[in-house]
Amino acid sequence: MFGWTKTRAAHRMAEMSAAWDGGVMTTRGLLGGTRVATSMGWRAVDALAVGDLVLTFDAGLRPLVEVRRDIFWTADAPVPAAYHSVFVPAGALGNSADLELLPDQGVLVESDAACDAFGDPFAVLSAKSLDGFRGIRRMVPQPQIEIVTLIFADEQVVYAEGGALAHCPPAVRPIDALGIAHDAYDVLPARDAAFLVECMKVEDELYVQAA
Repeated sequence: MFGWTKTRAAHRMAEMSAAWDGGVMTTRGLLGGTRVATSMGWRAVDALAVGDLVLTFDAGLRPLVEVRRDIFWTADAPVPAAYHSVFVPAGALGNSADLELLPDQGVLVESDAACDAFGDPFAVLSAKSLDGFRGIRRMVPQPQIEIVTLIFADEQVVYAEGGALAHCPPAVRPIDALGIAHDAYDVLPARDAAFLVECMKVEDELYVQAA
């Protein structure tokens, strides 16, 4: 139905979010029109509602407990470079179509380098950290775009545009036995993310040379 057979290792990593004070923009979430895998096939995120079943990377179909909607950049001034979105050409991250992501949107990637460096072949990076990898680049976004944040009872990763993997936050951060809030996924810090992306570039080069 969806065209993939990927499975998941037990240990997981992930991403953080950020928001611009004043509520006029958010730097994570999926742009309206982005398609995600659901129990009814590929559907645009702006067509989803609470209770809809979305296919997740680790846990199969899970119902949405909240759908948050924001408008990106309502100010009259141009969008600052720090908030430029990330253009992901088709195929760069397993996506079957071009994809535009907000800069702090978490993206799950698979890499031998991640396994070597962090003990897990899967790592979650902010989309902006992938700038320069496989044609991924920053771009000036259109203002007044609807941003949709899909929220489950716990953190999940969902399929976007055919195979890109996007992190979604939990409804409430879980509390462990010591009363400390923790996340099911951990985002790589910027320095580690930059190192991993450089390693993935080398992996691609070696693959081309071996082909």
